[in-house]
Amino acid sequence: MTTATARNVLPDTAATVRASRAGRPRDGLAGWAFIAPFGILFILFMLVPVLWGIYLSFTNQSLTGAGGDLIGLDNYAEALGDADMWRSMLNTVWFTVLSTIPLVVISLALALLVNTGLPGQWLWRLSFFMPYLLASTVVSLIWVWLYNPQLGLFNAILGWFGVDPVTWLQDPNLAMLSVVVTTVWWTIGFNFLLYLAALQNIPEHQYEAASLDGAGRWRTLFSITVPQLGSTTVMVVLLQILASLKVFDQIYQMTSGGPAGTTRSAIQYIFESGFTGFRFGYSSAISYIFFVLIIIVSVIQFRITARRSA
Repeated sequence: MTTATARNVLPDTAATVRASRAGRPRDGLAGWAFIAPFGILFILFMLVPVLWGIYLSFTNQSLTGAGGDLIGLDNYAEALGDADMWRSMLNTVWFTVLSTIPLVVISLALALLVNTGLPGQWLWRLSFFMPYLLASTVVSLIWVWLYNPQLGLFNAILGWFGVDPVTWLQDPNLAMLSVVVTTVWWTIGFNFLLYLAALQNIPEHQYEAASLDGAGRWRTLFSITVPQLGSTTVMVVLLQILASLKVFDQIYQMTSGGPAGTTRSAIQYIFESGFTGFRFGYSSAISYIFFVLIIIVSVIQFRITARRSA
């Protein structure tokens, strides 16, 4: 490059830099304008309630408007010694264990079945996913009728074989299991779609190579399919655990936490403490204890996932 050419280029470059710097404030304002609606909604409906809830947990605020005085950690100390709270926590953990395993295993089995190329693919996918689109109230009403001791379909079927009617939702030994069955039927469609999408992304040449090596169906399943679905399984398990820990709707609508508190979840106990017992401060303290437990579970799950990925 000649000296004259360099002199012509340098002014143009400097002008471009000055123009870009001049445009940066406008670009910054445009960016803030785009995120402003979300930021305002986040502050109003997420950040402010969280901070207000933390403040309430240190007070004796009542739903009636009484109280509101700062009492320090008294609510937390009472909650940690509350046997009913720990029982609701254990009920939630038990529900999570009972529901997570079938929601992972059965959804994988259904996805494998559909992925084999059954005729009427749209019908299978629709039938497995359709319950997930129903509202919790609709699902609860349907299954409460199915579990009805006198008129329910399940007891009618048992009657054909001479079996006495079963009080599905009134028996302390069966109530939680009955709610779990309802939850599995209702929510399995989401996990089914995740597994089905993951199965369709497995390279076909891996199965072709396995067939050339003489691998059978079971060998192919456990040597190719299951390992390829590892990341999807981890995601499904994590999402399912978090969803099950927050269970409330179907339990409250089907059993109201009974019989004798055997199905009362942690969120229901928080709800009852605040809106039935009128103790907003105490219910706020319980909610943040429960929040910490969920964070601990999430961190443990994340560590396990990170180690497997490594």
